[in-house]
Amino acid sequence: MTSADFVTVLPEVLLAVYAMAALLFGVYTTKDKVAGTLVVTTAAVLVVLALWVGTAGEGTSAAFGGAFIADGFARFAKVIILLSGAGVLLMGRDYMERHNLLRFEYPILISLATVGMMMMVSAGDLMALYMGLELQSLSLYVVASLRRDSVKSTEAGLKYFVLGALSSGLLLYGASLVYGYAGTTVFSGIISTIGEDGMATGLLIGLVFLITGLAFKVSAVPFHMWTPDVYEGSPTPVTAFFATAPKMAAMALFARVMLDAFGAAPGDWGQIVALLALLSMFLGAIAAIGQQNIKRLMAYSSIAHMGFALMGLAAGTETGVQAMLIYMAIYIAMNLGTFAFILGMQRDGQPVTDISALSMYSVEYPGRAAAVAALMFSLAGVPPLLGFAGKFAVLNAAVDAGYAWLAIGGVIASVIGAFYYLRIVFYMYFGDKPDVALDGTMTLTGRVFLTGSALVMLAGMVTMLGVDELALGAAQALVN
Repeated sequence: MTSADFVTVLPEVLLAVYAMAALLFGVYTTKDKVAGTLVVTTAAVLVVLALWVGTAGEGTSAAFGGAFIADGFARFAKVIILLSGAGVLLMGRDYMERHNLLRFEYPILISLATVGMMMMVSAGDLMALYMGLELQSLSLYVVASLRRDSVKSTEAGLKYFVLGALSSGLLLYGASLVYGYAGTTVFSGIISTIGEDGMATGLLIGLVFLITGLAFKVSAVPFHMWTPDVYEGSPTPVTAFFATAPKMAAMALFARVMLDAFGAAPGDWGQIVALLALLSMFLGAIAAIGQQNIKRLMAYSSIAHMGFALMGLAAGTETGVQAMLIYMAIYIAMNLGTFAFILGMQRDGQPVTDISALSMYSVEYPGRAAAVAALMFSLAGVPPLLGFAGKFAVLNAAVDAGYAWLAIGGVIASVIGAFYYLRIVFYMYFGDKPDVALDGTMTLTGRVFLTGSALVMLAGMVTMLGVDELALGAAQALVN
């Protein structure tokens, strides 16, 4: 390893060193008594790293023979991953303390998962890809089952582990086929073996297995089956983490593999990704209609939203990648606010996840109800809120790339999906008043995230807050 290599991977190294130091600190002191301090410290470290990664360095640099790539695309994704990780830690701290779930390992596992995600978005080699993916996955398997006395939490962790191991096996098999036919694991070497006539049959089969493994990580249909159970069974702050940072990391990794390693033959994989996008949008929109548990509803919602993001990737163009990044940034901002509210849904100190419990919520808490309504309208893609801008960007990219049928499917799925978002608004303003209302307790951090997220969605009516320009620079770094 040269000094240049070390400088390139320095943010990841520092976060990994911090995680190990925090682990030793926790083990050799009072363990769970320092958990609250570790949560705040870890969030601060993630924010500092996000500022560092976002402001330091321009252009593209590679380390370890091209296995690790630091470019504008990776920096964009890393900033979102780090900030969303910090946000989830802060807004979920009180919830974890209140329900006796705040173990000192929790922020450490989030840190290690974040290191894996940063490795994923910078991977320029199949082995580096797998290393980052597994570091993230192994950490998430544990936090999913953090509530040890809950059957649902244990089931969530076990299902995620078993299905995750299956997807990792499929991805590894695909990687071995790609290596066998390309003779290299480096993305730049793989793309050079693709001729004008497209990929060799063996290489194409390997790509299909790779896409299968990656589709599992982004909860794309038909590899989505783990998502509702894991979202429901995991502690709510962990569910919020699942719905934000890992989604960004997996989608960025998906884009890097498709364009860096197989970008010379977009016609060979574009149709596959487009089909995954269409199926995800429709299944997520239709399956969520019958859900009464808000966490399961958000799980199916995430499946549908990943379908829209994949629509931008299917385009295989600079505009498509830009649209995908814009969509993911907006989606994560909406989810942070939504889960900040879900964390505050409780009655007599116990968490409540039934949507009907929100009936006439606006009478007691009009401000919060208005903020949630703004987020629901934005998630539904109602203009002129910021969520509409994200959907319009991916639809426009799909049409420009010749996928008009996919864009039409996206519009239909969006109309179907609007039902369950608007149903929440209906309950809050027009539902039958429940016998026992929800408690009004909501932490200051939760109120800040809920209000901030809603204001961002409203500000989107005037400006994209510079996200479109940043996403364009990131897309140009990947595609060109």
